[in-house]
Amino acid sequence: MTPNQELNRVEVCFTPCDFHQYEEGFDLIVVIDVLRATSAICTAIEYGVKGIIPLATLEEAREYKEKGYIVAAERNGAIVQGFDIGNSPYAYMKPELKGKTIALTTTNGTKAIRISEQKKTVVIGSLNNLKSLCNWLVKQKRDVLVLASGWKDKFNLEDTICGGAITDTLLKSGQFTSEEDSSVAAKFIYRSAKENMFAYLKASSHRRRLRALDLNADVSYCLTPNILSAIPILKNGIIVPLEVVVEEMM
Repeated sequence: MTPNQELNRVEVCFTPCDFHQYEEGFDLIVVIDVLRATSAICTAIEYGVKGIIPLATLEEAREYKEKGYIVAAERNGAIVQGFDIGNSPYAYMKPELKGKTIALTTTNGTKAIRISEQKKTVVIGSLNNLKSLCNWLVKQKRDVLVLASGWKDKFNLEDTICGGAITDTLLKSGQFTSEEDSSVAAKFIYRSAKENMFAYLKASSHRRRLRALDLNADVSYCLTPNILSAIPILKNGIIVPLEVVVEEMM
């Protein structure tokens, strides 16, 4: 960085209901829902799914199903009756989904994506794609707002840890600064948790919900950093691989 170069900002918003208090001045949003929506989306794109249409409601999901789309629906951690797929990352590794467009609705993640969809750039983050995402964010030289999906508009630990991981990484690049206490808190929570996130989240509310549904394998997967390189991006209402958008701009 040159001596007089202005630093970009990176901030963390803990819940979608607080988005309106943070969004001013930000046109690059990273949406995270670690357990499990954005981890599943990153996995889907990595494994060759062509696109994902984020839906806020089950009513929309049923309409897309009637249109003949493959539709995934999750509420409170479980697959919604009448749909074949929820938001387990493992469901999106199936070869038969490669090249397909899937409509997806989840309890928290897809709502957060829809809330931020009017912004110029919306990308999907997780711990799984942390390194590739942060490397890309540094190169953008833009202010970054990390929007945690939370749990039904409430704070949750896993998204805060991921937001803290992104913030910590960008700050260490020397090209970013943070002003909000939420960003400082997220950074230090991440630093406390990073050596063993699975154990750190043992008592967290959503981890308990998923454990009751026998989904510990999903939790372990979602808390594993840097196993994916895909960066999903929202384009015209559909989440697609970043490479598709880059190629169209060339």
